[in-house]
Amino acid sequence: MNAQVQETTFLIHDLCCATEEQLIRKRLRNEPGVQELEFNIISHKLRVRHTCSEEMIERRLKDIGLPGINEAQGSEALNKTYRKLLLWTGTSAALFLGGLLAPLLSQVSLIPQILFAASMVTGGWHIAAKAYKAVRTRSLEMNSLMTVAAIGAVAVGQYAEGAAVMLLFSVSLLLESMSTEGTRQAIRSLMKLSPPTAAVLRNGLELIMPLDQIAVGETVLVRPGERIPFDGHVSEGASSVDEAPITGEPFPASKSPGDAVYAGSFNQLGSLSIEIARPSTDSTIARIIHVVEEAQTKKAPTQTAVERFAHYYTPSVFGLAIAVAFLPPLILGAPFADWFYRSLVLLVIACPCALVISTPVTLACAMTNAARNGILIKGGKHLELLAHVKAIAFDKTGTLTLGRPIVTDIVALDSLTAPEILRIAAAAELHSEHHVAEALLRKAKESGIALTDLVTEDFSSITGKGVRTRVNGTTYIVGNHLLMEELGVCSPIVEKELFALERMGKTVVILSDTRRVLGLLAISDAVRAESRSAVDELHSAGVHHVVLLTGDNEKTADLIGKELKLDEVRSDLLPEGKLHAIESLRNQYGVVAMVGDGINDAPALAAADVGIAMGGVGSDVALETGTIILMSDNVSKIAHGILLGKKALRIIKQNIFLALLTKGVFLALGVFGWTSLWLAILADDGATLLVILNGLRALRGRSDSLL
Repeated sequence: MNAQVQETTFLIHDLCCATEEQLIRKRLRNEPGVQELEFNIISHKLRVRHTCSEEMIERRLKDIGLPGINEAQGSEALNKTYRKLLLWTGTSAALFLGGLLAPLLSQVSLIPQILFAASMVTGGWHIAAKAYKAVRTRSLEMNSLMTVAAIGAVAVGQYAEGAAVMLLFSVSLLLESMSTEGTRQAIRSLMKLSPPTAAVLRNGLELIMPLDQIAVGETVLVRPGERIPFDGHVSEGASSVDEAPITGEPFPASKSPGDAVYAGSFNQLGSLSIEIARPSTDSTIARIIHVVEEAQTKKAPTQTAVERFAHYYTPSVFGLAIAVAFLPPLILGAPFADWFYRSLVLLVIACPCALVISTPVTLACAMTNAARNGILIKGGKHLELLAHVKAIAFDKTGTLTLGRPIVTDIVALDSLTAPEILRIAAAAELHSEHHVAEALLRKAKESGIALTDLVTEDFSSITGKGVRTRVNGTTYIVGNHLLMEELGVCSPIVEKELFALERMGKTVVILSDTRRVLGLLAISDAVRAESRSAVDELHSAGVHHVVLLTGDNEKTADLIGKELKLDEVRSDLLPEGKLHAIESLRNQYGVVAMVGDGINDAPALAAADVGIAMGGVGSDVALETGTIILMSDNVSKIAHGILLGKKALRIIKQNIFLALLTKGVFLALGVFGWTSLWLAILADDGATLLVILNGLRALRGRSDSLL
């Protein structure tokens, strides 16, 4: 009988960079029952798919000096670990300061040495313990390098420098943890958007209960100034709701009975009764958090390349340090102590922390920024590719257009006014399920036209042509041009108006009685208000070619293309035609993005280098289909994503240059004996902090500040 596969997430306080990741992989990858390991260095998390016990995994982690705690119980334990590190580091700093001041207070030469040694032990015992466990597993990592450097300094009589190595490295671990806390706090801020309790209505009573004790289908009450706890629909009340945490949209949305609302939104004005549609663990905000956290475990090409470089860099410098320590004394007869000290400097420079941490911190910050602005990016790879997009293809329906038909024009051709034409046509279509009926009824509702006082009877559908019905005793027909020709009610005047509207790419329905045409109603899938500005912003963001790929007819597609000033329009495309179009664009321009509604555009989305799905709010399909999801259906967000990707890549390049420059300079200074352990570790730790702080800049900035 096969053991059940479990998935457990462990919090590991000392999981700081790829060095610890490789150490854990080496220890667990061949362990019976361990199937898959997934790391999130920013959040200090290790996710394990396993058939063995959690206790066994915890023991193996402890064996290598990287104890992990089940995420369900781990946050307080991590805080205790942090406080212990702070205590030991503070004690080490006090002893080190005492060692520096001792010569001023006492002539006993042993006192400074004793204080420095005590400082080294208190500040470095936890570092040495990890180093010992790493050596046992034949691993070369930063704790080993620092421990050897400190012991070596003491061996040549440099007690102060040995203590400085351990103290400054311990301080750097503290500061690094504090710096990356900004990234982790951004994720936690998303988690705090949903309140822990809600007011549920049961048997006429209002009960305050934890979210996990409230079921789908129940009704919760949300008062002004409160966060909405669940995804659901408004059953009573009206209000203005700030959905910015979900969609990134700055303006509140009006909500009334029947409207959808989302957990994490902020109720501003009136009280709302909400019928729950999803459990709290499956709400839109919960799924956003899941996507953001999952994205941090998927490495970008730059991150993988940097880690591969660091994998060879550290042992290479370690080998150079050994050569510097022994070759000059053996070959040239140079003083061993002098060259041994130089080798210790190289050991400090061999630590790859600044180089390795520079990329994941920046990418995590950029993806969190994107999530705040209603853009979900499913990994650093997709953010990098987004920054390199040179051509972008749009589907039409539901992407550049609203995806639903609306009444744009009403032309009166007889004695009826435009509102009367709309009222009769909408009443005639009351029992129809055609998309034209949907448009007419929606327009009537928006115009405040009541239909309840009209009596409709004898409804019949004329397949492919229209409908016939009696409204208040009079027979009316709502149909297309062909139907009116068959009825003999068409005329040159009607056709003149009809053709003028059709030349604008609109669908025209005609209202008539049994004798004459009464009016025309033009219907079209309206272009989104933001589509025109979105195309301009894409060009400004560096996209060379914006193209429309649609299955619609050439006339309608060309009109959309001219209205939006697109670079190219390709119409009458079947799904395979869109696939071929993506391939041709890639051959011509390089990296290509495809934007679609996440349902019928799935093949093209998958074929593109970057698949951008519309309709993330409440849409399971969009969340599954695209590599990037626009939560608010706002195509103007795409330019922000591209600019954000470019900003992240600029920061990553700056960080890599800074880290390599620091190490290159101090490698040269160390070999020639022109620097000290103090300066080497200060430079290395300083570079680590600078790249982290620089990476945090990707958390800030909207599209207008990313150029």
